[in-house]
Amino acid sequence: MSEMADVHVVRVFTDEQGLFGNDLGVVLDAARLDAAAGCKLASDLRFSEVVFVDDVDKAALRIFTPAAELPLAGHPLVGTAWLLSRLAGRPLSTLRPAKAAEVATWAEDGRTWIRGRVADTPEWGLVQLPDEAAVETLPVPPGPEYRRHQFWAWTDEPNGVMRARVFAAESGVDEDEATGSAAMRQAAALGRPLLIRQGWGSEIWARPAQTAGWAEIGGRVAGDGVRTVTVGGAE
Repeated sequence: MSEMADVHVVRVFTDEQGLFGNDLGVVLDAARLDAAAGCKLASDLRFSEVVFVDDVDKAALRIFTPAAELPLAGHPLVGTAWLLSRLAGRPLSTLRPAKAAEVATWAEDGRTWIRGRVADTPEWGLVQLPDEAAVETLPVPPGPEYRRHQFWAWTDEPNGVMRARVFAAESGVDEDEATGSAAMRQAAALGRPLLIRQGWGSEIWARPAQTAGWAEIGGRVAGDGVRTVTVGGAE
């Protein structure tokens, strides 16, 4: 059975001018909607993920790709934290994903940040290439064996700046514009703060958390209004 619902659309990990970023759809008061509706909405919108907020006051939520529900994903949590804070008119301190540990959130230097457990993120293959040109010239997809991988190269290693592209066919996404969970894996693997420039121009800040096995990511978010769409129903 289908129904009409309002979808708040935001772009997460924009550049300094508010350009680029990864599109996210957020449906509020969505406890009545099932997982199939979440995956279908992501597919219909052609977004890598959407979020169903089941309880706005508690910031209880679920995250969906076109193919599956995820326990934790970066740009959906950063975007939802930004949106809920703006709608409430006050800072938000905690997000509660249905299938992951609680996620702390805060604002810092004009960016929205989250802290999550790395084990709750999808497993990403992290493939280092020799230089930025090698990253730029990758085909889409880079090969049938690369189902959930980030390809990256240093552009300024002393300052922790890298160029990356992410391919996620396993989640129903050929190439993702900005992938916070892969950035969390990178920060944990390298053990240092990073600025990751991904996609057409998105920017992700990432760093290991003080608690082992946790990582933090942050970025700018821009709102793109509300769309009323059909949610649920047969494919």
